[in-house]
Amino acid sequence: MCRWAAYLGDEVFLEDIVTAPCHSLIAQSHHALEAKTPTNGDGFGVAWYGARPEPGLYRDILPAWSDPNLKSLCRQIRSRLFLAHVRASTGGATSRANCHPFAFGRWSFMHNGQIGGFEKIRRRLEASIADDLYDLMEGTTDSELLFLMMLQEGLDEDPQGAAERATARAVLAAQEAGIQSAIRLTAAFSDGEALHAIRYATDAFAPTLYTAQVCGAGRCLVSEPFDREGPNWQPIPPASFVTMTRERVTIRPFQPGTQPAAERELVAS
Repeated sequence: MCRWAAYLGDEVFLEDIVTAPCHSLIAQSHHALEAKTPTNGDGFGVAWYGARPEPGLYRDILPAWSDPNLKSLCRQIRSRLFLAHVRASTGGATSRANCHPFAFGRWSFMHNGQIGGFEKIRRRLEASIADDLYDLMEGTTDSELLFLMMLQEGLDEDPQGAAERATARAVLAAQEAGIQSAIRLTAAFSDGEALHAIRYATDAFAPTLYTAQVCGAGRCLVSEPFDREGPNWQPIPPASFVTMTRERVTIRPFQPGTQPAAERELVAS
């Protein structure tokens, strides 16, 4: 399983989240504490927003702990909104095209988890993608395909609904193929304004997700805390959809194939 961190708030250097903390994302790439495997060495990536609407993107296949360019970039780049990811492959070659985050237009997306039995349903899911989106596919991962499915389902207009509909399509495809494997999904994605996240699984083992206020007025979403002695990390419940803005954090039930229920709000202090 992968590890990731996402930040929204006042501009900070990427190193404040990615490389500097005692249990930073770099540390988690070789010593994760809450992942299925402690090592996440199958590549890395960062997507950050600046003056342009589309994100900058830097990805490579090296383990994050061994790339000096990543540390140098994180020391120099300031951003109000960024996504960072270290990969432990559950399928798909170790290639730059398979490293997260993925980006299209103003959207960026990263994922921890897997679509169980993906190789058996991949063809039918790919066939459901419109030609213009299919042509954008560069890699072979279930994560990138899920991102394209969300774009097709109306991510621009309805982020939660698009994510629910895309997830429901994957669940239905698995059911139709007679596959019992679970779908596990903890993802973060952004259009450069709001930051969204999902924690969901079709079984009882949704990958971990936390949030906390950090770096003054900023806020993070992470796979696991990067400083257990500092911020007051709050776990996000399973089957949740998170929307984070500068003003507040809203948590709603994530219910693929159903109408969303009443929301719960976590107001940033």
